[in-house]
Amino acid sequence: MPLVDFKHVLTYARERKLGVAAFNPVDYNSTQAIIDIADELDAPVICQTSAKTVRYYGAASIYSWMQQLCKKTSVPVSLHLDHGKDLDMIESCIKSGWTNVMIDASDLPFEQNLARSKQVYEMAAAHNVSIEAEIGEIHGVEEDIVVESGGSVVDPDKAEIFCKEMDLGVFAPAIGTAHGIYHGEPKIAWDVLEQLSERINTPFALHGGTGLEDDVIQRCISLGCSKVNISTQLKHAFISGFYEHHRENPDDYEPLSHLKAQDQAMREVVRYKMEQFGAAGHGQAILKAMNTQ
Repeated sequence: MPLVDFKHVLTYARERKLGVAAFNPVDYNSTQAIIDIADELDAPVICQTSAKTVRYYGAASIYSWMQQLCKKTSVPVSLHLDHGKDLDMIESCIKSGWTNVMIDASDLPFEQNLARSKQVYEMAAAHNVSIEAEIGEIHGVEEDIVVESGGSVVDPDKAEIFCKEMDLGVFAPAIGTAHGIYHGEPKIAWDVLEQLSERINTPFALHGGTGLEDDVIQRCISLGCSKVNISTQLKHAFISGFYEHHRENPDDYEPLSHLKAQDQAMREVVRYKMEQFGAAGHGQAILKAMNTQ
């Protein structure tokens, strides 16, 4: 089926306190693993490409994968640009068929962030594409951008103004999570997230989902984090599945057996996360709800 804008998907998820998994595939095989498991579990899913992945393969190639793989699906699948900063790339993805894009201007002062985000919002709206935007800086490493430990937690007052200025598909507030692997227990600003949940109806994106304890994820989902990002964990499965197979079979130089092990490792991560976040079994219901709007 055709790719879908995740705006209605995430609205459905927020109303029911569900989390929709957003994975960062790195090639055709990882994309196929994500979509196959989504179809198997009747789960909505977001395939979000990093800017460096777009630069590596090209927007046309990635979109062609998605078109081919989604022909046989019966669940909502969205194609999203994660942490977009370059306006030319954002425009290219929009025109190439991405259903959603993120503008990450979180390193700018609030007024400049708002202005840049509104610029992308208008650009995307002209093509019926919704956007994700961020306030506060989520620490860790993402897209070769390093934000020192601690980042900056979002100001609820500014977040409320920001979300009133644009009808975002999803809002990414910095609440204390981090990109990459956690070294110690993350310090979630629960008081801030609770305020945001009460004051803003827009679904939230939880960045830095890899490594969070289940009770933390479930609490975040219950407070409106309807999009849960998983990148690092999938990358580790991508590398480890291949490496472990060769370590256990040092004389095996058949590439396809290594790729099969890699694929299995990724599918295990995808299946676990989709079931963990609660949206498995809701794919058809979401499509039905979308068709009646």
